[in-house]
Amino acid sequence: MTSGGSTLPNQPTPDRPARGGATSGAASDSSSGPPVLLTVLVDFGVPIGLYYGLTAAGVGDVIALTAGAVVPAAATLLRFAKTRRVDVLGVFVTVMLVLSIIVSVVGGGPRLLLLRDGWLTGVAGVGFLVSLRGRRPLAFGFSRRLLERRASGGRDWDELWDEDRQFRRIWRVTTVMWGIGLLVDSGVRTLMAYTLPVHMVPALNGAQYGVFTLLMLVIVNIYHARAGLWLILSPDSGSPARDGGRGTAPAPGTGHDHR
Repeated sequence: MTSGGSTLPNQPTPDRPARGGATSGAASDSSSGPPVLLTVLVDFGVPIGLYYGLTAAGVGDVIALTAGAVVPAAATLLRFAKTRRVDVLGVFVTVMLVLSIIVSVVGGGPRLLLLRDGWLTGVAGVGFLVSLRGRRPLAFGFSRRLLERRASGGRDWDELWDEDRQFRRIWRVTTVMWGIGLLVDSGVRTLMAYTLPVHMVPALNGAQYGVFTLLMLVIVNIYHARAGLWLILSPDSGSPARDGGRGTAPAPGTGHDHR
């Protein structure tokens, strides 16, 4: 995932296909880090399995939760040692882990450790909403690597952002949807951490990531279809026949919003 200021695919030139840069960018992206499935397994699957394995062996909840939470932190350090690039999310997770362990040991108990997932999704939700004040909202940056390559032969996203008001509105609304969704997800996780039996929460937290992501993807994609995103991204979306004569390039002197 990237922010709006990430490195962009190469721009088309007369002697190179428009999407050639995207292809090479995809290759470099895949070689710059571990596969997504492996990351999900390390960050979510291993900690859950380790917690239930340790508790089955008679280890207390606090120690078992701490041992499981150390795995993602160790993976973050290994990725940094390999790539020499700071993983901001990984650093944040590690800081939350250390703070929750300290408070739990002092007297907070295992439920405070269970709140860690709620803190993470809550801060992520606030981050999405705050990004609306920036140059590009987070949903724009997170989505462009996948969708810009998917719309082969489509238009450059920087041009679309500068020229098409509806395109900007779609990504701002999408960012609000993800922000609110993550805050709701955080509230549900916090409620589970305080009300359900401790032994049930780690498995439910893990399952909730999958359910929440699937639900949000369905909702967001329905909105994108109704808002006309796929039509905008199509190669010939700038033609009057496809956009009802609206076009996307600003007429001289009309003063489009370039924020």
